[in-house]
Amino acid sequence: MPTPAVPDFEELLAGARVVSLPMRVKFRGIMERESLLLRGPAGWGEFCPFPEYGDAEASNWLAAAIEAGWQGFPAPLRPVIPVNATVPAVAAERVPEVLARFGRVDAVKVKVAEQGQTLDDDAARLDAVRSALPDAAIRVDANGGWDVPTAIKALTRLAVVGLEYAEQPVPTIDGLAEVRRAVQSAGTPVLIAADESVRKESDPLKVARAGAADLVVVKVAPLGGVRRALDIVAQAGLPAVVSSALDTSVGIRAGLALAAALPELPYACGLGTVSLFESDVITDPLVADDGAIRLREVAADAGLLEQYAASAERRDWWLARLRRVHALLTP
Repeated sequence: MPTPAVPDFEELLAGARVVSLPMRVKFRGIMERESLLLRGPAGWGEFCPFPEYGDAEASNWLAAAIEAGWQGFPAPLRPVIPVNATVPAVAAERVPEVLARFGRVDAVKVKVAEQGQTLDDDAARLDAVRSALPDAAIRVDANGGWDVPTAIKALTRLAVVGLEYAEQPVPTIDGLAEVRRAVQSAGTPVLIAADESVRKESDPLKVARAGAADLVVVKVAPLGGVRRALDIVAQAGLPAVVSSALDTSVGIRAGLALAAALPELPYACGLGTVSLFESDVITDPLVADDGAIRLREVAADAGLLEQYAASAERRDWWLARLRRVHALLTP
């Protein structure tokens, strides 16, 4: 299917709605997630780059939203997508409360390296997860929060609970390669996954060429859409985990489309994050049931869009951003 032409700005504007959804727990330092939803002839798309992202980086997010709303998704290869639970950087005693929202799961991603916290905090959180789920696969996500020596020390300690992989332990590709070599040499059984080093690099294949990761974490919006993400995974030649960017169910639907279209899906996906929201923009949110989400179409609900509409000031901010980013896609 050919890539659709970028719609005129007025066409985007006609179907644009800005929402602010409350979070159950703090995630990425926020308690409310803002998003701009776009309705096109093929369905709903989501444009929700975090506010600190520049317009050039945000242009991929808009391309992904246009793909969803104006082109639709590739044919799926599987109807059901296994997903992991996500545990933010909460105190250890809150772990059971967080996990309870996900129901039965076979894999858990645990946030670590949170600013203002210690390795002891991370270890306690992981111990709480392992205590609650003795047989689950556990992966950690540092979001590049460690330097190389700290990452090696941390992974050596945290590996005692049994880690499936460590996601972006350090910020740079050279650092990832160094950490990967160090843990392999020490016999520490932890695979290294690249996230930011794929989605925030101008060359998303650089991490694979550098031998800096055992697998890649791919997110639809930052990579410019499902089809572009599929192409990047194919060229990288590494196993892939599909994850979310703290999307509403509209954005999760795009992530499910990617996971459904990958030739192989060896790991549970990080697409269960709607459980971290107090509410959503669809009446039957895309949340895990028995550790998986079944592929289905979604449509934003008019009542929920109204109930969680962002303030006029924030709406204007997002629409101004949409106009600037749209201009980058239509030079």
